[in-house]
Amino acid sequence: MKDKVILAYSGGLDTTAIIPWLKENYDYDVVCVCADVGQGNEIDGLEERAKLSGAEKLYIENLTDEFVDDYVIPCVKANAVYENKYLLGTSMARPVIAKRLVEIARKEGAVAICHGATGKGNDQVRFELTIKALAPDLKIIAPWRCNDTWKMDSREAEIEYVHAHGIELPFSTDSSYSRDRNLWHISHEGLELEDPANEPNYDHLLVLGVSPEKAPEEGEYITLSFEKGAPVALNGEKMKASKIIEKLNELGGKHGIGIVDIVENRVVGMKSRGVYETPGGTILMEAHTQLEELILDRDTLAYKKNIGDKFADVVYEGKWFTPLREALQAFVEATQQQVTGEVKMKLYKGNIIKAGTTSPYSLYNESIASFTTGELYDHHDAEGFINLFGLSLKVRAMKEAELKKNN
Repeated sequence: MKDKVILAYSGGLDTTAIIPWLKENYDYDVVCVCADVGQGNEIDGLEERAKLSGAEKLYIENLTDEFVDDYVIPCVKANAVYENKYLLGTSMARPVIAKRLVEIARKEGAVAICHGATGKGNDQVRFELTIKALAPDLKIIAPWRCNDTWKMDSREAEIEYVHAHGIELPFSTDSSYSRDRNLWHISHEGLELEDPANEPNYDHLLVLGVSPEKAPEEGEYITLSFEKGAPVALNGEKMKASKIIEKLNELGGKHGIGIVDIVENRVVGMKSRGVYETPGGTILMEAHTQLEELILDRDTLAYKKNIGDKFADVVYEGKWFTPLREALQAFVEATQQQVTGEVKMKLYKGNIIKAGTTSPYSLYNESIASFTTGELYDHHDAEGFINLFGLSLKVRAMKEAELKKNN
């Protein structure tokens, strides 16, 4: 009996070419695993394609709810945003996929896991750190780094290779954007985006929605409900988090929400330019942020921002299965115990406009905050506070004046 290898399989040209390549160079039986993390109809027809390509078996694993509940929602609670713009769509999905690859490797008694990530990107890091954390004994095969045996450097070369191995599948030689899609987002790289001087061709590029210019002239109000930092209802209708994101994607896409053009710093050291569509995620993150500003005290809110930035770095770098991520998440969870309430927003031509926030745990006190004098606040108290708060500034200015006088 041959040894088995688990292949992270998308059904695209790269991973289709990898199947005969693995059989030819390692003499493994290839077991393909396609993870469904909400990418839609991209998984249609995969079983037939995998078997035509020489795979022994194909697993199609529905991980959408696990992805949302165990990876997306913790990032929402943390307000984790990488480099102020990127909502971590691909970064969050890789650990849940790699975890399932390990689980199936154990089930099948496989000796290795193979992925099709290139040697220039972040995904190789994310996949392999997860595998090393969960199954350090398993061999990892990354064809794009196997210079001695992986000779294909273009789509044309890959198509020629699969045809030479009797795989007659309808792959196009046309260049297109390099995309990654899941329930949270879709990313676009390549073509005109490779030059930061070029404006994205949004008419050609966008998949989940329209540009703000092409959004409806009339805005739309929505209300999101949260319990302990997690979304539980949209417009008063209770539903699971994945369904909320799905519906928010439709609403956000319709109104041109969540389109980001970013040059980001990859883990491997280079800068990369991409366009991300995250319509539902952008709305959800904004609503959560608005609710927190009403509920969390000043010190917790300020410190949590630092934690959120670090959380984003950890997730982006593929360090999900680490003590640091667990510790950061434990802090975040402690801050979310009273993040409960409703957020009303207006969606209009790429904008999310605040339209009212309520919570039983709100720290906003109208009696204190009002410009009219209330019983809970004495204006004269501010004088002593300012004297103490500014004492170090006053002492420093006095010393500088003394030194200047003596000179």
